[in-house]
Amino acid sequence: MNPELFLADLEAKPAALAELAGTLDAADPFAELPEDIGRVLFLGMGSSRYAAGVAALRLRAAGVDAWAEYASAAATFPPDPRTLVVPISATGGSRETLDAVARYADGPSYLMALTNAPDSPLARAARAVIPMRAGEERGGVACRTFQHTLALLLALEARLTGARADVAALVRRAAEATSDLLERRDDWLPTVLELLDGPHGVYTIAPAERLSSAEQSALMVREGPRRQADACETGDWAHVDVYLTKTLSYRALLFPGSGYDEQAMDWVRQRGSTVVAVGAEVKDATAVVRYAHDDDPDVRLLTETLVAELVAASWWSAQAR
Repeated sequence: MNPELFLADLEAKPAALAELAGTLDAADPFAELPEDIGRVLFLGMGSSRYAAGVAALRLRAAGVDAWAEYASAAATFPPDPRTLVVPISATGGSRETLDAVARYADGPSYLMALTNAPDSPLARAARAVIPMRAGEERGGVACRTFQHTLALLLALEARLTGARADVAALVRRAAEATSDLLERRDDWLPTVLELLDGPHGVYTIAPAERLSSAEQSALMVREGPRRQADACETGDWAHVDVYLTKTLSYRALLFPGSGYDEQAMDWVRQRGSTVVAVGAEVKDATAVVRYAHDDDPDVRLLTETLVAELVAASWWSAQAR
């Protein structure tokens, strides 16, 4: 793992997204899926599971029976001919995911791997392989692969639900949003670094529909600079994390969009906590980071973790000097 290469991986995001959009324009990567899918089961760990959790929630909201499981779970749905099993692993070598796949490899379920390594053990075990097309992440941290996983899962959603969604156009808007944040980082990043640099870590908050943004952001702070960080769903925050605002120097990165943003902010006002909002104005937030196309929730889903990633890259690089 290398902080300078991690930063280079982040700076390459717009170009990688543009390339992915081109492949989505050229062909539907899920065109060969069977027509009689009755259930979708996502399997993964870490960032892969974060993305899968949001995808499964969106599919259920559209009427599709979909679930995201820890690949390490001892048991989940049994093999079934109408179950689409989607193991997700950027490297294609996650031990837990490979172990989970073994339960389906010889069964009747349709096994479709989503990976950035088409020649990996995971790819060899699957009936179909969907390449993430994120390029090599030389920094050793899953950042572009996380973003591409989300984009491809949105394309899968469109295929399974029949929605007339132009995912390629969405990915291009996300590339523009990502470029905007990168190009203007000197304007917003120093302030965010100062506000989040407290003695008790960083807390990330997002609505259930974009919980992956909070989870991935917290992971970036833990994985690179090895600082304390934790994620929470916005509504659940009032039940599990609010207590921390009373005793800690509480510093949060808030991804707005929940019907319970104001409930959380009410406690923040009372306790004098620090909140940096990303992608929308939030009353009494200490700072707000805006970017191109942030009025589109799907662009937010694909883009907003870059704020925490750049924070993590800065802290990590400073520690390495």
